[in-house]
Amino acid sequence: MVEDRSLAGRMFSIINYLLLTLIGLITLIPFVHVVAGSFTTSAEMAAKKFVIIPTEWSIEAYRFIFSTNTIFKAMGVSIWTTLLGTLISMFITALMAYGLSRRDVDGRKVIMFLVVFTMLFHGGLVPTFLVVKELGMIDSYMALILPTAVSAFNLIILKNFFQNIPEGLEESAKIDGCSDFGILFRIVLPLSLPAIATISLFYAVTYWNTYLSAILYLNESAKWPIQVLLRQIVVLASGMDHSIDLDSVTPPPAQSIKMAVIVVATVPILLVYPFLQKHFAKGAMIGSIKG
Repeated sequence: MVEDRSLAGRMFSIINYLLLTLIGLITLIPFVHVVAGSFTTSAEMAAKKFVIIPTEWSIEAYRFIFSTNTIFKAMGVSIWTTLLGTLISMFITALMAYGLSRRDVDGRKVIMFLVVFTMLFHGGLVPTFLVVKELGMIDSYMALILPTAVSAFNLIILKNFFQNIPEGLEESAKIDGCSDFGILFRIVLPLSLPAIATISLFYAVTYWNTYLSAILYLNESAKWPIQVLLRQIVVLASGMDHSIDLDSVTPPPAQSIKMAVIVVATVPILLVYPFLQKHFAKGAMIGSIKG
């Protein structure tokens, strides 16, 4: 019986590894195809529908994209709004989540109901635009940050994480004369690094992918973030728009441009994941299950 169980265990492990490897390849191959397609020549792109390793490498797509300094400014706008937006969102979310996690706060259930209510019903595009306009944020970078500064989903995860911190720690800090802000910044936040890293990543990805807000609220093309500019480059490569000066560069095939745009838009934020990966799973699971 022991040998049978051992054999069954080994077979299960082999099947499990093969299945996970297959799933990994299914998710990885499309990305490899996109990267390879961005380095493929026009002739090979026309001859093949699916490229994994180009037979002849070409950087024409990237040369076309980076042929103007506008893209570097747009990249700077995206980096700045992502960093500032993440800091503002985390500060507000942490303050609100800590208050809602305390069981002695009056009106806690009512506020929590209003937070959950926003996940089910939204005011809509027009009311949001009118609010942004009345606050004087049209054509301002704050229009990309403040309307989405707090996510109800992220707030709930962080609140649940805070609730799992032993109350004895806070009571001891209060006895020692620590204020509520002192407890939050000296005890709660240092013990919540997995959740902080996870929520920060969620916010950073949201701000990096900002597109619709920029289209609605930014009138000057010089203030566009990278996502909007890359979309315009794809349109230009397709021959439908000539509003962007690319120094009279002859565009390569539109398909190569699209793949290069995906790489340029994805790789910067993808580089953040390795630094937060060790906290990501723990923060998301504890914050969403416990509490």
